[in-house]
Amino acid sequence: MQEASSKYAVGIDIGTTTVRCVVGHIDGTTGVPTIVGVGSAPNSGMRKGTVVNLTGPAQAIDDALGEAERMSGYQVDAATISINGAHILSTHADGMIAVGSANHEITDEDIARIEEVATLGKIPANREILEVIPHAYKLDGQDNIKNPIGMTGTRLEIDAHVVSVLAPHLTNLQKASETAKVTPHSIIIAGVAAARSVLSEQQIENGVVLIDIGGATTNVAIYEEGDLQFTAVIPIGGVNITNDLAIGLKTDPEIAEKLKLEHASAVSRKESSGISIKHSGEIHSFNTSEIDEIVEARLEEIFEAVNHELKRAGRAGKLPSGAVLTGGTAQLKGIADYAKESLGLAARVGIASGFGGVADGIDKPQFATVIGLMLIDAEGGGATKHNEHSRGKGVISKGFGALSKLFGRSRA
Repeated sequence: MQEASSKYAVGIDIGTTTVRCVVGHIDGTTGVPTIVGVGSAPNSGMRKGTVVNLTGPAQAIDDALGEAERMSGYQVDAATISINGAHILSTHADGMIAVGSANHEITDEDIARIEEVATLGKIPANREILEVIPHAYKLDGQDNIKNPIGMTGTRLEIDAHVVSVLAPHLTNLQKASETAKVTPHSIIIAGVAAARSVLSEQQIENGVVLIDIGGATTNVAIYEEGDLQFTAVIPIGGVNITNDLAIGLKTDPEIAEKLKLEHASAVSRKESSGISIKHSGEIHSFNTSEIDEIVEARLEEIFEAVNHELKRAGRAGKLPSGAVLTGGTAQLKGIADYAKESLGLAARVGIASGFGGVADGIDKPQFATVIGLMLIDAEGGGATKHNEHSRGKGVISKGFGALSKLFGRSRA
């Protein structure tokens, strides 16, 4: 199993409305994954990114995996999976430790110790730290050190960004995976995973915001100077637009969804026209001006919330590389123009890269997160420095060892 695992990378995006799975085969010489299996299944049992009923997501994971396994001929028993929900919290942390005599060389142990000191007491007991992202270290007064390992000094300081999640939500997500007999290598925030597949190093250096508009949530991830600076999840998404259309136009949600995908526009059209949709043998007629009005009202709410998060992070209108949009709602006609106007930033829809192979529809923005998860899995299962990424163990992060012992069953 170990040998097979080393050649495949698997991402599972556990979204509120849909679970998606991508299996990549890793090229032994280049290390580049080629997509060989794709699966998706409708999800139930989740509300706004969090699990409320274990059987729904477990079944959806199983269904999506089954489809990807049939396509790839590879049996999946471990993957990198996504976490979502408004409980995800971004916190600033700093700390200082004395590391010994003047000729002491900084080691991994020192880094682990300073991360612990920096986060001690900053994160409530019911939260689990998902990731500590060091922005800069200071060693004996020398500023802006990116990686102090191997340097000598006596006093080490850290300035970091800590991402934490509510422990019960994390446990439920792991249990849903466990029920589908998948061991999580690592758990990554949906927006961070999407960023991995669509953002370039240059954008991450210059300053960019990734906006992942999913079914029930919108993820915001701000990058600058090569690092994640801020993350937040807004509990509104594409489903809200569909529901608004259903209510406003007095029609079925199925018809409203079709209208949204085929006929809605993020930017109001100058001329109003009539459109018709055939559903269950019946013709339904609507007016584009009514559709535009409803869609725009909800988009205004989503982008006002995004702007609020940008202001909270002190980056509103200040990101040279602008905004990159992903998620199913990024398919909405004219959404990049709307975002540009609303946020006062350059905006475009993100296209996933960093992999070989072409599967049907994989270039659509709703696949950005799952491709990012697969790419992170290919790199060793997660971006967290202090993770133990042993493929066989399925250990997720600091303090998750005991859980992984419970959940380490292989997929039957």
